[in-house]
Amino acid sequence: MSARESVIPVFVPHLGCPHACVFCNQNRISGAARPATAETVREAIKQAAALPRTGAKRQLAFYGGSFTAIPTAEQGALLAAARDALDRGEIDAIRLSTRPDAIDETVLRRLREYGVETIELGAQSMDEQVLRLSGRGHTAADVERASRLIKDKGFRLILQMMTGLPGDDEEKDMETARRLIALGPDGVRIYPTVIVRDTALYALWKSGRYREHSVEDAVRVCAKLLPLFQQAGIPVIRLGLNPTEELSGGAAVAGAYHPALGELVRSRILYEKAELLLRENGASGRVILGVAPENLSQMVGQHRENVRKLCDAFGLETLKVRPANIKSGEICVISIEK
Repeated sequence: MSARESVIPVFVPHLGCPHACVFCNQNRISGAARPATAETVREAIKQAAALPRTGAKRQLAFYGGSFTAIPTAEQGALLAAARDALDRGEIDAIRLSTRPDAIDETVLRRLREYGVETIELGAQSMDEQVLRLSGRGHTAADVERASRLIKDKGFRLILQMMTGLPGDDEEKDMETARRLIALGPDGVRIYPTVIVRDTALYALWKSGRYREHSVEDAVRVCAKLLPLFQQAGIPVIRLGLNPTEELSGGAAVAGAYHPALGELVRSRILYEKAELLLRENGASGRVILGVAPENLSQMVGQHRENVRKLCDAFGLETLKVRPANIKSGEICVISIEK
């Protein structure tokens, strides 16, 4: 989501889901206790309408569940409430999330009639073994078919992928990213696996049949994935689950749950760039690095971790980071005093 977009979220946890994915407990993940109704939609839009307009595009977004697998009458009630608000100018767009195997031409025709603009597909992985072990119930071919159909019919396409699923490894994650890039989505969400209480994955982990995908694992892998999407010009609009009181309060028992995971990943990328730059320049003594102003805290790292690690690695006396007139994500050497 860009800075010129704002989202009114409406959660439909587990509605329409024909399979029980091992990692999923939508009620805990979303913090929503019960599925939405048309009245929920109207109330969410009413609350948003009371807020001052900032000029940002206001989108009504159905999250959780598999929207297009919900019984048609229930879909219609939810979409009709959203379409009424769209027609009145209270919102500017409608988006929803669903499964790759719940998309066909008839479905897309109906969504177009209700004014849906953006469809998010839960691809999660493009590896067949990972999909099977995760209980997804669809194939990589389903992802490709649905993605192409969505794009062909003129919708905006957002793809979701996960890292660290059962049977997964770093190379499979990289291959998933490459195959998603080939589909030309308008954006991507990356959700490293979190072990949520009351899921099949929680039971697998407790029994020792699944090794958690830790925060460190996720940061390492995503620091390689993010540049792939950036180089392809595909925005990564979310890195990590959105923090909720439920997850932070104990529902997320292990795995890659961190309220600032995206910052950790971007900080790791900058660290690796700085490490290469210092090595190339034979750095020692006192060093000053320059980064774009918005990257200052990421370069320094949480609790100044990046600065400390670079000083230790290169035997630096001091390392300072200063704002510089360079592109975001880039690093330059301002000075080295040996």
